[in-house]
Amino acid sequence: MEILLAFLIVFAIGLILAVILTLAAHFMRVEENELVKNVRCALPGVNCGACGYAGCDEYAKAVAENGENTNLCIPGSDCVAKEIAKIMGTEYKDVKELVAFVNCNGNCDATTSKAHYDGQMTCRAANLVYGGPGKCRFGCLGCGDCVRACPTGAIYLNNGIAHVNPDICIGCGLCVSDCPKNIISLVPQTAKVWVMCSSQDRGAVALKNCKNACIGCKKCENACPSGAIKVENNLARIDYDLCTACGICVDVCPTKCIHRI
Repeated sequence: MEILLAFLIVFAIGLILAVILTLAAHFMRVEENELVKNVRCALPGVNCGACGYAGCDEYAKAVAENGENTNLCIPGSDCVAKEIAKIMGTEYKDVKELVAFVNCNGNCDATTSKAHYDGQMTCRAANLVYGGPGKCRFGCLGCGDCVRACPTGAIYLNNGIAHVNPDICIGCGLCVSDCPKNIISLVPQTAKVWVMCSSQDRGAVALKNCKNACIGCKKCENACPSGAIKVENNLARIDYDLCTACGICVDVCPTKCIHRI
């Protein structure tokens, strides 16, 4: 009888709690916005933040409830933008597709190490030790943090530095935020010319550290017919809104740090 009584008491308590939880779930539930749900289902779920929001959930909520633009999902590209526009009953807006680009060509043939690094093989860890083992303090550390961050396998290491395969890059920007040197940037998918350097050292110092470095000579700036290149802080930078991909800058660069696809 004592065992049976104990069993009945536990069973009764469990039944009462189940009833309470059921009633609470019914009366305290929050109605889900169907638009938010539908927009969220259309998003790829990368949660990269490229849209400017913390993740896909926040972006879906902003679109459905606040009228945010439907073309901000770069990884989803045009197909996702069209689907969201259809859900929202609005006009489709083109997505400005972006791809990641590593602004460094300091490979093993162009530069050397100033010290031997013996520690955790991550870029963030290596960067904490005097900016990394490389002679160029602005160069790629080559430990692969960006490789591990990429959800599509678009980034790989070759000859000591990271490279991006633009054909499979979705422009999510996760590699950009993971690089402690801030040498990875998102550029328009249509870009044809890149400055493969991030050094802000003066010409002689930059060239001493890496023979592929930009020396800030301004030959590209002076030669560009559209005014798309400016040298700031000893480094050439391209304005892709003005660039016509004529390639003149590539031809005049003395260190060949500007490349054309």
